Amino acid sequence: MNTKSKIGNVLYIMCDQLRFDYLSCYGHEGLDTPNIDLLASEGTRFTRAYVQSPICGPSRMSSYTGRYPMSHGSIQNGYPLRIGEKTLGDHLRPLGVEAVLIGKTHMRADVEGMERLGVAPDSIIGARLSECGFDAFERDDGVHARDADTAYNSYLRDRGYPGENPWHDAANSVASASPEETGSGWFLKYSNRAAKVAEEDSETPYLTRRFVEFLDAREGRDGWLCHLSFIKPHWPYIVPAPYHDMFGPGSWRRPVRSEKERENPHPVFAAFMEHRVSESFRRDEVRETVLPSYMGLIKQIDDQMGVLFAEMQKRGQWDNTLIVLTSDHGDYLGDHWLGEKDFFHEPAVKVPLVIRDPRGSAVRGRVCDALVEAIDLAPTFVEAFGGQPAYNWLEGRSLMPLLEGERPESWRQVAFSEYDYAMQPARESLGQGISECKIVMACDDRWKLIYFEGFRPMLFDLDTDPDELNDLGDDPDYEAHRQRLTDAIFAWSRRERQRVTITDEGVLAGDDIGTVERGILIGFWDEEQLKNFRKKD
Repeated sequence: MNTKSKIGNVLYIMCDQLRFDYLSCYGHEGLDTPNIDLLASEGTRFTRAYVQSPICGPSRMSSYTGRYPMSHGSIQNGYPLRIGEKTLGDHLRPLGVEAVLIGKTHMRADVEGMERLGVAPDSIIGARLSECGFDAFERDDGVHARDADTAYNSYLRDRGYPGENPWHDAANSVASASPEETGSGWFLKYSNRAAKVAEEDSETPYLTRRFVEFLDAREGRDGWLCHLSFIKPHWPYIVPAPYHDMFGPGSWRRPVRSEKERENPHPVFAAFMEHRVSESFRRDEVRETVLPSYMGLIKQIDDQMGVLFAEMQKRGQWDNTLIVLTSDHGDYLGDHWLGEKDFFHEPAVKVPLVIRDPRGSAVRGRVCDALVEAIDLAPTFVEAFGGQPAYNWLEGRSLMPLLEGERPESWRQVAFSEYDYAMQPARESLGQGISECKIVMACDDRWKLIYFEGFRPMLFDLDTDPDELNDLGDDPDYEAHRQRLTDAIFAWSRRERQRVTITDEGVLAGDDIGTVERGILIGFWDEEQLKNFRKKD
């Protein structure tokens, strides 16, 4: 357990669909993000941080529970997080820490479970179960295809934007240039045009202001974790002026893909390449229309980080708050002939992770290449607040040693991520049953294996092929690496993960010695044997 003084607060910032390599501190040459870079220069930047699923809901549920999707069961968007799973709030409240949400969780409540157990949705417990364990200062999952009764829509209407859903009609639409145009941000062709909404009224500045209002409501009081969960740069890829045309062809990266990938692709990979979003993003016209918006959304986020950091400094919270900036997954943007996320190349499953610990003994400006997972954040937060992580529940590991510049000898050797594609068109095109759509990634310091139910694996050598263009999954020369990582997946899947109601200490208290100490004498022949047993103990 960490022995240094406990932290005052935690600001847990998550961006949605932010690639790790679209920040200047991670090497992007055409996109300058000085405020996030500042955070990295005063903290630790992790270069090998992996999410536990390359899609919003399961990834976030793992981050909030500290558990793998296989364990918590919410393995796809829209799958409820079952009642009884402990989340950040459950781990932190016994320490006197409130867990507050501003923004997105993508969580769906287990309404059936709440009804079965008689938990009223409007009770304190019911509200927390419905908000992934957080007390919601404001929840907004950010995608409102139809009329939406949200605080943000109310704000926009109060600001004079018309319609029942100004989220769509103003914040995520552009002005129509002709009667034939809808201007809807759902259509990628409009991505490089300015949103109708004024910049100060768009989603990212709005959520930043809500965080400032949260600080004001706390009046400098400590003892909180605030999950500030930004909706962007997730689609719709629409951003207001002046951000919509800041970035031109000279700032774009070329797509990472090769014709070889399409010559004889893995069947599941091939099926994903045929998804509508992938067919769109393989076209250069689409990439070149979307990239200005995607990069503009990131630049806007970085500018708002500057606003946010200044407000924290003004309120005396900068040097009392551990700040984390990360993402729930990345975005292919046409790399590997794919769009969206949902697969396991680095642009989708590896994320930025920057942590600034303000306490004096923390390492500054360090770059850490240890294999870390999103589930490591929950035990890190518990330890930062002076608690002992409940590892019978939490499957991640506290990052505190790494933040101090130390890597334990027992640190993980393999990182894992999971995905269930039963709700994707690939299931039908491959003829898979609903329960046969499991994919698991296992990645060590050099090799990445992607395991599929019913198909051969994919394998990449990240040292010689960092762009993951050469699939070695059926090359006989690499059978040893495939077998080793397949064995790692099977061992990982067999691990004890449901013994959550009793700690290791509780197990030891109930072993043979503990049973005898409680006066339960099973199998002894006589008093002499008992006496000898106690002498041995």
